[in-house]
Amino acid sequence: MSKYDVQCLWEVKAQLGEGPLWVAEQNRLYFVDLKNQTLHAQDVVSGARRSWAMPDYICWLIARRDGDGFMAGLRDGIARVWLEPELRIEYLHRPFPADSGLRMNDAKVDSAGRIWAGSMHNTDYAQAIGTLFRLDADHKLHAFDNDYHICNGPTFSLDGATMYHTDSFEGRTYAYPLAADGTLGEPRVWRQFGEGEGSPDGMTVDSEGCVWIAQWGGSRVCRYSPEGELLETIAVPVRNPASCTFGGGDLKTLFITTASEDNTPEQLAAHPLTGAVFAVRVDVAGVPAARFG
Repeated sequence: MSKYDVQCLWEVKAQLGEGPLWVAEQNRLYFVDLKNQTLHAQDVVSGARRSWAMPDYICWLIARRDGDGFMAGLRDGIARVWLEPELRIEYLHRPFPADSGLRMNDAKVDSAGRIWAGSMHNTDYAQAIGTLFRLDADHKLHAFDNDYHICNGPTFSLDGATMYHTDSFEGRTYAYPLAADGTLGEPRVWRQFGEGEGSPDGMTVDSEGCVWIAQWGGSRVCRYSPEGELLETIAVPVRNPASCTFGGGDLKTLFITTASEDNTPEQLAAHPLTGAVFAVRVDVAGVPAARFG
C-alpha cells in the first residue's frame, strides 16, 4: 500500500491540464487546460474557483516579480497577461509564423528571473522542429537548442547551475550546464526513460535538490536524485499525469495536473478522474517558484 494519499482537488476534466503555478500570497493554484483554451485557478483555503476563457491555446502562466499581471505562453508566442479587473493580453513575441504548425508548450523561470520556454509541432510529434527559447527581463528573446520533438520542463538545480529539460517524444531528460549569464553548455543525457515508465513530462525540484517528474502514460509522478536515481513513486489514478508543482503554506503539497487526451474510450472508463487536478502531501518541501523579471 502506498504511503501517499492522492486526493482529487478539482474534477475539471481537462483535455490537457498543464502549467501548474502556486501563488502563495493568493493561496491560489493556477493551471491551464491548454487545448480547451482555458486558464483555471483555485484558492486552496476557501475553495473558491475562477476560470478565464482565452482567445487561443494557453500553454503556461508565470508570475512576475513586480506583481503586475503575469507572463503567458500562447499558441503562437509569449505575452503579458492581466486577469483583473478584466482579461487583457499584450503580445511581446511571436517567434514563428501562425501557419507553421508550431506552438509553445512548457516554460519555467530560472533563479535570475529569465523564462526558458520550448516550442513543438502541434500535431506531428515526430517532427523535430521545436526550439528552446530564453526570454530575458528586458523582453529580449533568444533561441538556443533546436531539433526538439516535444519540449517539456524545464526545472533547475538549487544552485542554478544545471537546467533539466526534456524531449518527451524521445523519453529523454537532459542536463544542461547553465552559466550565470544565461549561456547554456553542452547537454548530457540525465535520464533515458524505459518502456513502461511513461514519458517524462512536466517537472519541478524540491528543497533537497531532487527532481519530480510527471510521467505521461505511466500513471505516476516520480522523485529522482540529482544523479537521476529513482527514489520514490506516487501512483496517480489516471494514465496521463502531465505536470506538477509544490504549494500550500509549507510547500509540502504536490499538485498534479492530468490530461484526458491520448486515451481510448476504454481507458477513460477505467480512469474516471482523468483530466482532474490532484493534491498529495509529501515529506519534503518544494521551493518557491521563481518569478520573471
